[in-house]
Amino acid sequence: MRPGKGTVSRASSAAPSLAALGRALSGRLPGSGMRIGLLGGSFNPAHDGHLDLSKTALDRLSLDEVWWLVSPQNPLKPKDDMAGLDQRVAQARASVDHPQIRVTALEAELGTRYSIDTVKALKRQFPEVHFVWLMGADNLIQLPDWKDWEQLARQIPVAVFSRPGYSKRALGSKPAKLFADCRVSEQRADQLAGTPPPAWAFIHGPRNPSSSTAIRKQVPEKGET
Repeated sequence: MRPGKGTVSRASSAAPSLAALGRALSGRLPGSGMRIGLLGGSFNPAHDGHLDLSKTALDRLSLDEVWWLVSPQNPLKPKDDMAGLDQRVAQARASVDHPQIRVTALEAELGTRYSIDTVKALKRQFPEVHFVWLMGADNLIQLPDWKDWEQLARQIPVAVFSRPGYSKRALGSKPAKLFADCRVSEQRADQLAGTPPPAWAFIHGPRNPSSSTAIRKQVPEKGET
């Protein structure tokens, strides 16, 4: 899932059962009224930047949980250096040290590839849950490349988190300008989950420069010592 243009096949067909979703969520379905942040990405690999963002979201947005949505394949990223889904899910779970952060392969279960389709599917399955989309400032800049990105902003509140080198550009980006009147002040970020979309907030948190791309470049190729 994530950015990209195109259509999906299974998202519009038969929905997965609650039992199947429960398995994807480690046996725990969300309760009515829960406030859940959704952090999508390849997690190739997961790193402490993902953790910092998630913990900041739990605190500043008053969330009950954050779900990591490990994408089967990001449509805007090459497959060549993408580890397998099972491997990425296992590595992400090993890196999480917080009981309110859940690593999932929900998109594989839902049959979705794009954020808009995943959000719609989750809202259909769990209509009493208050979801918030979580993203770094770099992704707000790239948002116009995502499938139906304006519709996404009208489907779910969005929390954007500062990242070194990106925050100023993010706040001047096309999405920020288009939805300027819908911005929730950082001081009221704990109300974002209950605010009807379009609604978004920019959150200043730990300035963690970690990136999956940089981490992969540090890993020796097979055969190297």
